[in-house]
This record gives sequence, C-alpha cells and structure tokens, in this order.
Amino acid sequence: MGLWQLITSRISRFLKRASFSIFDNFYWNYGGYVTDENILQSSDIYNLMKLISDQIALTDFFIEDENGKDIRDSMTLRILQNPNRYLTEFEMKKLIVNTLLIRGKVYIFKNDDEWHVLNGVYSELLEDGSKVYKVGGVEIPSDMIVHVKNIGTNHLDGVGLIDLAKQTLEGVMNAENSLTDKYRKGGLLAYLLKLDTHIAPNNTAQNAMITAILDKLEQTGQGNKIQLIPLGKGYEIEALQSPVDDEKILQYLSIYKKDLGKFFGVDLEQLLELQKTDMEQFMMMLHTTVLKPIIRNLEQHLTKLFFPNGGRRIRFKINTLDYVTMKTKTDIAYNLVRTSIATPNDARVMLGFDKLDQDEAKKLYISKDLVGLDNLESTLKKTLKGGET
Repeated sequence: MGLWQLITSRISRFLKRASFSIFDNFYWNYGGYVTDENILQSSDIYNLMKLISDQIALTDFFIEDENGKDIRDSMTLRILQNPNRYLTEFEMKKLIVNTLLIRGKVYIFKNDDEWHVLNGVYSELLEDGSKVYKVGGVEIPSDMIVHVKNIGTNHLDGVGLIDLAKQTLEGVMNAENSLTDKYRKGGLLAYLLKLDTHIAPNNTAQNAMITAILDKLEQTGQGNKIQLIPLGKGYEIEALQSPVDDEKILQYLSIYKKDLGKFFGVDLEQLLELQKTDMEQFMMMLHTTVLKPIIRNLEQHLTKLFFPNGGRRIRFKINTLDYVTMKTKTDIAYNLVRTSIATPNDARVMLGFDKLDQDEAKKLYISKDLVGLDNLESTLKKTLKGGET
C-alpha cells in the first residue's frame, strides 16, 4: 500500500468513526429473550451462574505495561469503573459473563467514554481476514467493538449453554415446570362423576344433585375438613390420579440437572461435596477450572478494545486469599514476614488491619533458623558473642 493510500485509508476510517453514532442508528440497549429468562428460572442453573459471575464481578481492574508492571492510568480506570449511565462496573461484569455463559458470545462496544453490551449483532469474516460487524444493517467500525467467544470448533462464533445443552436444558425446564404447575394448581386433583343413567337437561332433580356434588368437590381443597357427599342410586365418584409422576420426575432432575454444570466446565456434584467439607478447595477448584479462563479471555478482548495499538494491558485482580480461612491467612502472613518476603505492614493489610506508622513495621526480617548452612557457624558465634541464647 502506497503512502497516499495509507493516508486516505486512515482519514476515511477517522471520518467514519467521527460520523458514527450508535444512538442514531439502532437500539444499543441489551434486551433479554424468553429463552434466556427461562434458563435463569431454574434454581440450580441460576445458583451456578451467579456463583461464577459474582466472583468475576468482585474482581478489580488494573492496568499494566507489556512487562507486567502495574502503571497508573486513571483515565482508563475511570472509564472501566464507570461503564455507562445505566450500569455499574459490578453489573456490567455480571452481564458480560452471564451472556457469555448462556449464549457463548458477547459483543462489547466502546463509544468514547462509555462501553456497552450490544444485542443482535451480525458478524462476518471477509476473505482478507477482516471482520465486519452490523446491527440492523448498520456497520459498526471494527475498532469500536470486540467479539468475546466461548470458542468451540468455529473460529467465527462461540458456543453457550443454549447451543451445547439444548436438549438437556429443555428436558430439565419441562420437568421443573410440570411439577411447579401441578402444585400451583393444588396437585391437579380431579374427580370423575359416574352416572348409571342418561343425563336429561330437563330433569330438575338430577341437575340439582349434580350441581350440589360439584359444589362440594370444589370445596375439598379448602383446608383439612371432611366432606360428606350423599349420593343417590346410580351416582359414583372416582378420584383421578395425576398424570405427573413426582418421583420419576425428581429422579430425572437429580441426574440431568448435575449434567448442566458440566457445560460450564464444572462437575457440580463434586463441587457441592467440596462446598460441604472444604470451602477453600471448593473456591480454588472453581477459580482454576472456570473463572481463570473466562477472566483471561475478557482481559485480552478489553485490552484490544481500549488499547488497540498495544503498550498496555487490562487485568482483573482477583485475591485468592479471599478463599481461605482466617487461620490459614495468619499462617501465610507469619511465614511471609519471617522469610523476608513481606514486611509486618504487608501482613497486616493481608489480614484486614490498618498499617502501623512505626519504622519496625516497614522493615524486612528473616528468622535465624533460615540462615544458610555455609554461614551457620559464623552466625552462631556472633549470636553467642552478643549474649543471646
């Protein structure tokens, strides 16, 4: 490409960006579909999704250079922490992760000092390797949007719970709905009234008897009172069994609900057992198998969106020490201080205490039993000479 073509291309892209307004062209707000909402109506799936998205939403943004050193970039951090006028940072992270888990893909759009999640985006990969994004027929400049994917075997698209577990998900949702609907309607209790005679519309006595029986049957669900229904000759009442077999449905749910967790990369049964016995192992397993890959994927896409020319990277800071008990934290803090890895003030911050102003709290210390063997003799002589035991 010649110099003139390069300059023309850059000017054209700049003018396209300058004239592009997402608010003038299409609906930029995120709207959920019925299928998405139905998925969240399952308590187990909602609980697992909430566990994953909450942990990522609780992370903090920070910026580092290409060498991995933290740098202060208050302008970028301000935009990251205040994504737009209708979502907080916490809500934006949850929306991104939940959309990614359900649909397998999420489009993040940056418009000056705001960034959004876009819905209904069409993307296409051209022959030259460039990608085109459109919403409602309107093309979005490629440097204003990123396509985060839960990558499967397709380089253009991702796979989510709707795609991977469609049949299992439909079975679980239908099973739950049948049970809920049954007991919402009082257990679907029904009666069959048998008559050993022809029903005659003009038979006043017969009509009165049938009406009285129906009135009595309608009252059977009102409290625990005993109903006595006198029947004449030729009348018989038979209770109909509910077509919904509770035990079989519960057995089905106990098997296939756990399978849905595997589509998130989690063995739900194993995870729940760990939750009962070892919360630290539970959270570390969740972090290693599920959270870490999602976080790395989001970091790389947000870096591409905010720093298209490189030089800086966006990172999610997650404190794994939040997953351990206070006793374990205390042991870790003690060992870090005595091995000269951390100062007493560093240990205090780790344990949730304020720093001290004393100079001793800012110094590094090392335990005497950690002196190298080659220096042990000279160290021992110095210690004895000083009168210490």
